[in-house]
Amino acid sequence: MTTLAAVSANFTRDLEQNYALIEALTEDARAKGVDFLVFPEAAIGGYLSSLGNHGDTVKTTKRSLPPAIRLDGPEIARVQQIVGDLVIAIGFCELADDGETRYNAAAVLDGNTVYGSYRKVHQPLGEGMSYSAGSGYDVFDTPVGRVGLQICYDKAFPEAARVMALAGAQIIASLSAWPAARTATAENLQDDRWTYRFNLFDTARALDNQVFWIASNQSGTFGSLRYVGNAKIVDPGGNILATTLLGSGIAVAEVDIDHTFRTMRAGMFHLRDRRPDVYGPLTEEFAHA
Repeated sequence: MTTLAAVSANFTRDLEQNYALIEALTEDARAKGVDFLVFPEAAIGGYLSSLGNHGDTVKTTKRSLPPAIRLDGPEIARVQQIVGDLVIAIGFCELADDGETRYNAAAVLDGNTVYGSYRKVHQPLGEGMSYSAGSGYDVFDTPVGRVGLQICYDKAFPEAARVMALAGAQIIASLSAWPAARTATAENLQDDRWTYRFNLFDTARALDNQVFWIASNQSGTFGSLRYVGNAKIVDPGGNILATTLLGSGIAVAEVDIDHTFRTMRAGMFHLRDRRPDVYGPLTEEFAHA
């Protein structure tokens, strides 16, 4: 059996606060026997303070941008020291080797090894003013199975998860800083239309690809953004096994990955029954929207 967990929590520009929160959540996960813990997008240094036409930009608001860190830098090493033998996925702002280019990134790691990293491909609203876009999806062998990574808006694109499922992903970790709607926000955020979309994407992508889906998210507020939480574990049948709803904390579920795969894929064959011969327009440049 494998115990999976997804974090809903608030991370800011204060790195020491982030490390303390990572440590507290790690201790909670250990007490619950967790094997794989997924932190949100931008858990090291926080996310952007706003989006859209008034979003953060490198040129005009450097002070509000997340700290840019290297994958082999001291910040990641500090996280590794905290988590020890626990396997985690965590989001951060990655600084490229040129010392200038920034990516919205995530890594899957434990105290000894960085098993892989990912740079966000799909950028919403004004995010492109602050980050460069990544260019691909990989699947990484880890002690908990084959893991794929994606970040926030990626979940709106079925192709992103499908590429990883075809590469053998058993688990897809979807790390988010997903806010409520900016206009006509529901009084109860659980009823907000963006909360609905967040949850719908999670269950659909798990079922589409018959994979375990771990969705983490920021909670609380940061800048002009109000996050919707709803961290969750979804099984390959699209069933939500555990969720935080709007609260902070961790959603935990114990699963039998191999048995569940055999069971869920014994009657529905979403990957086997694909028809790539008719999907050509999907990859044609400037395909009709």
